[in-house]
Amino acid sequence: MRILKVIHGYPPAYQAGSEVYSQSLVQRLAACGHEVAVFTRTENPYLPDYHVTTEEAAAKVKIYRVNMAREKDGFAHSALDDLLAQLCKDFGPDVVHVGHLNHLSTGLVQVAKTAGLPVVFTLHDFWLLCPRGQFLQTNFGQPQPYQLCSGQADAKCARNCYAAFFTAPDSESCLIYWTDWVGRRMRATDAVLALADLLIAPSEYLAHRFRAERPALSAKIRVLRYGFPLADLRPTRRQPGEADYTFGYIGTHIPAKGVNLLIEAFAALDRPARLLIWGRENNPSTRALRELAAGLPVEFRGEYPNRHVATEVFDHIDCLVVPSIWTENAPLVIQEAQQCRVPVITADVGGMAELVAHRVNGLLFSHRDASSLTQQLRYARDHPDELRELGRRGFLHSATGDVVSMDEHVDHLEHLYRNLTNPISLSRR
Repeated sequence: MRILKVIHGYPPAYQAGSEVYSQSLVQRLAACGHEVAVFTRTENPYLPDYHVTTEEAAAKVKIYRVNMAREKDGFAHSALDDLLAQLCKDFGPDVVHVGHLNHLSTGLVQVAKTAGLPVVFTLHDFWLLCPRGQFLQTNFGQPQPYQLCSGQADAKCARNCYAAFFTAPDSESCLIYWTDWVGRRMRATDAVLALADLLIAPSEYLAHRFRAERPALSAKIRVLRYGFPLADLRPTRRQPGEADYTFGYIGTHIPAKGVNLLIEAFAALDRPARLLIWGRENNPSTRALRELAAGLPVEFRGEYPNRHVATEVFDHIDCLVVPSIWTENAPLVIQEAQQCRVPVITADVGGMAELVAHRVNGLLFSHRDASSLTQQLRYARDHPDELRELGRRGFLHSATGDVVSMDEHVDHLEHLYRNLTNPISLSRR
């Protein structure tokens, strides 16, 4: 088949979960003999907007990177729509698989449908239901930033997430403008949800949230857990007692990920213990985290190639901590750790709690509660043998403890693709 993958970022420039998953998926699809084109973005402030660069990533994979260096919160760009329409003509895909449209254009799905193509959409977060993507408010000017949002409402979004754009003494007119902007944006994402032929949720939690918010979509939401290149993930070779008990964090250095909460909780932990933090630096956020960690046994180790996560991360830690202050979907890092038989400490909500059961394959703390996290860090450090046993349980949703392989994942996707492209012949088989 010819498969067109649409994703808002692609490695090596972007290394968050949806981007890493997309690369693994594309590589496996190509290895299975499919031709794949990737439509994604780059950020080069010295090139014109919408400038396209192309590259051959591997046999049967071609990447089209569109420059979006100055775009921030836009959701519709006709120039991007035109570029995808031309790519559909030139490449001739059988199916379009969308991963994310943030920094791209909601019109891309309409382009695919106008070309007569089926659209599969993997839901990596809440971006189609929430302008900020995580149901996490910015709360500009309010005493407590980054509060959880109970649900989308146009005026509430304007007031709690876009107030930074308000100007006195015209704040009331700004509220009216941004309320209208949010409404237009939500109508555009609702159109995307209506047009997509199949919505894939990598967790039961995310599927439930979308069904609750948009009941009419229930029939086309399918739970399909992420697949992983298992050859890159093997049990940790770290030996007990190699160093002080070591906690690890993997991920971006943004407020939603709760790295500051982890440092605060770790600071309250009586030593000996240490904390290693991996992830691309994101100033001024990383600078503030370094200041928060000053004087503590905390080390920032930067980025690593994801295929080396076992050797460069898990071989150096005793326990992974995922402290996100939003509810998450199905964090790849949790599942990667479980495949490497590393225990995980994470919050007791959302897609995190779906992957970790307390004292079964890891530990849970009360969401957004630093003192509760300190208690679990202390328990892990004081019971290293028990934590190693919890780590050996691995992935909860399989009898073996192994996560879903990318091979198995692609087998399921191929069936879904073919069912959409030729449903009559498949139903007769």
